[in-house]
Amino acid sequence: MSFYENTLVAKQDLPKSELDKIKEKYSSIINSNSGKVIKIEEWGLLSLARKIKRYKKGFYIHYKFEGNKETLNEISKKIKIDSSVIRHLVVKYKNLDTKNEYFKAPK
Repeated sequence: MSFYENTLVAKQDLPKSELDKIKEKYSSIINSNSGKVIKIEEWGLLSLARKIKRYKKGFYIHYKFEGNKETLNEISKKIKIDSSVIRHLVVKYKNLDTKNEYFKAPK
C-alpha cells in the first residue's frame, strides 16, 4: 500500500449539501476499494489561476489516503463521469504529512 494525496476542484456554484455528498462519495470509494482515508481537508472556495470551463473559482477538497492501483483506477473512473468536479490531481508520497494544513478555509 502506498500513500496518496488527491485534490478535487468542484464547481463554484454548488450548494453546501452537494459538496458534502461529493466529499462522502469519494471517501466511500477509497474505503471500499482496498484503501483507507487518513485525512480530509476542505480548503474552501479559492480563485483559479485561469478559467476552467467558464469558472473563475473552485471549491477545493483534499484527501490524504492509503491505497493501491485498484483504488486509483476506481477514483479515476468516477471522476471522469462526475460533472461537478472540474479538475483533480493525485500525487504519490513515501510519507504523508498529516499534521500540517497549508490551505485552511477562512472562518
